[in-house]
Amino acid sequence: MEGNTKNAASGSAYILCVGVGWFPKTPGGLERYIYDLALKLAANQDQVELCGVGLPEAEPHLPIKLTNLASPDSPIWKRLWSIRSNFQKTRGPKPDVINLHFALYSFPILDLLPKGVPITFNFHGPWASESQEEVVNRKLSVFLKAKLIEQRTYNHCDRLIVLSKAFGNILHKQYQVPWHKIHIIPGGVDVNRFQPNLSPQEARAKLDWPQDRPILFTSRRLVNRVGIDKLLDALATIKPRIPDVMLAIGGRGPLQATLQQQATELGLSNHVKFLGFIPDEILPVAYQAADLSVMPSQSFEGFGLAIVESLACGTPVVCTPVGGMPEILEPFSPDLMTSSTEASAIAERLEHILLGKVPTPSREACRQYAVTHFDWHKISQDVRQVLLA
Repeated sequence: MEGNTKNAASGSAYILCVGVGWFPKTPGGLERYIYDLALKLAANQDQVELCGVGLPEAEPHLPIKLTNLASPDSPIWKRLWSIRSNFQKTRGPKPDVINLHFALYSFPILDLLPKGVPITFNFHGPWASESQEEVVNRKLSVFLKAKLIEQRTYNHCDRLIVLSKAFGNILHKQYQVPWHKIHIIPGGVDVNRFQPNLSPQEARAKLDWPQDRPILFTSRRLVNRVGIDKLLDALATIKPRIPDVMLAIGGRGPLQATLQQQATELGLSNHVKFLGFIPDEILPVAYQAADLSVMPSQSFEGFGLAIVESLACGTPVVCTPVGGMPEILEPFSPDLMTSSTEASAIAERLEHILLGKVPTPSREACRQYAVTHFDWHKISQDVRQVLLA
């Protein structure tokens, strides 16, 4: 095992990744991370095979090999059986290293992984706890998820990567993973895709957003833990003192109708715009069009990808002190953090910033911080170093 990975570290390596879905088709933070990581590793001349669910059968001009293991629309037990069966059928040469990203889809193939090949798991969050909070996928009990699937998967791995010290603590305390197996590497941002290449006025004109109002922007999946309800309450609080403030909300989710009703009841119909799904090419434009991005998360925010995307576009971000988000913002601009997750704390911080009572970093400073610390090129090399250790 040692000789294999040492040789690979000095040249190109065959890296077998097991992910979730296909980012261009299923736009989520986890899917985006795996997609970007795989492409960056392949750009390093590594041979990368990505296994997942709902991957395209053929994707021309892609430098990575895609192996679809199951349909995302099939029932959960059928999906897991397909993952195991198709993984077994499609095995070729022995990889140098294995990189797993999602316990549910990794669990069915643990005993099929080649012996003597080091396995690294990228821990993107406590799946059982998150799904319990969002009341999804009740067919598998939380106990079954945490104790059988997650725990056994993590125990099977040689090392684990977390996006923040906050998630390292969860992995250590909830799953008893020893600290010597845990490596902290933040998420990355594609600094070419997310860059300040438009003036705020140009970006607003492209999106048909008003030129003469302070605009807040948030791009989230509309579920409980992301705190959009608290942000709407905060907006209603600051509206009397900042009467022209506007909030643009990107994303879809099960709470959309509830949040739209809340906005109406709070008298925010002329102050809130629900944008729905934002295509990937439009997202950088939306960040650049806003005065501020907002991340009002209430729990389980292991990193906060939207923070570094916004900063890379030159737009400051206000966030709650949850999970790994403070680890991004505290070294840069602690004034951008709220004192708590409550709507009153979010309102106070937004009001102070919008009225100029709190200084905010310049467009150039935001961009420079993101490029220096979170450029995917650097992050992918840090991940590769752990994979091949």
